[in-house]
Amino acid sequence: MDLGLHYWNFSAPGDPQRIADTLAAAAKTAEEAGFAEFNVMDHYFQIEQRARAEEPMLEAYTTLGYVAALTRRIRLAVLVTGVMYRYPGLLAKIVTTLDVLSGGRAQLGIGASLYEREQRGLGVPLVPAEERYEHLEETVQICLRMWSDNNSAYVGKHYRLAETLCVPTPVSRPRPSILIGGGGERKTLRLVARYADACNLFASSPEDVAHKLDVLRAHCDAEGRDYNTIRKTAIYTGPVLDDPDTFLADAKQYAALGISQLDMVPDREPVEYTERLAQTLPKLAEY
Repeated sequence: MDLGLHYWNFSAPGDPQRIADTLAAAAKTAEEAGFAEFNVMDHYFQIEQRARAEEPMLEAYTTLGYVAALTRRIRLAVLVTGVMYRYPGLLAKIVTTLDVLSGGRAQLGIGASLYEREQRGLGVPLVPAEERYEHLEETVQICLRMWSDNNSAYVGKHYRLAETLCVPTPVSRPRPSILIGGGGERKTLRLVARYADACNLFASSPEDVAHKLDVLRAHCDAEGRDYNTIRKTAIYTGPVLDDPDTFLADAKQYAALGISQLDMVPDREPVEYTERLAQTLPKLAEY
């Protein structure tokens, strides 16, 4: 079982002048401890399920560019990119830039951009949920085209690109991994089966995750896709440091279901959280 550090809170410490140093220390600590991935949210306002919208939030890919310069091994990702926040061709270039400058460590995590308050607030086009999934599928198709040898035009329902040139090409081979986040059974998991190298679910319970994976397996069968080629990850929000035994028991159950990475959400100052969570890695290596 691998761990990812999901860095979501720029309010700890409270001094904005310390945000950069704390971010750097947490990323370096995670890498040195053996975490597999460092990922951030793609939000411009803090999400209200976690804290107040007015709390500090940094732009995701700028943040990862900073982290890339400070690390050498850890995978870098947005969990997950909001599909409506960047034109697809530009998103492919952004992820390619991160991949090249990090030496092949970028992953494209992408989802349907559901936080409507920040979209309205900042003037991002707000479209119905049904249409957002159409944008999501076309965006993944465009990224795949731009990371291929085919530079021809792309014509979709929502996007039209006269050419899909992307130079330099990514360092990752054959291209950056694509992760689609979310557990929607009718649309999201179907898109995972059709396009993605990885998925990300909420670790709400082993029973719920088992059900979602059964749905994904059925979509893979319908798409003619080998279910086992998809890397399964999940985001874990429990009180890990206060109850490590429960966390380790949960992790063992998720590993038995095929989850190979848990993305951990700090519930306190991130450097302290990362240092203490690293103590569980030897035990997780057994799963």
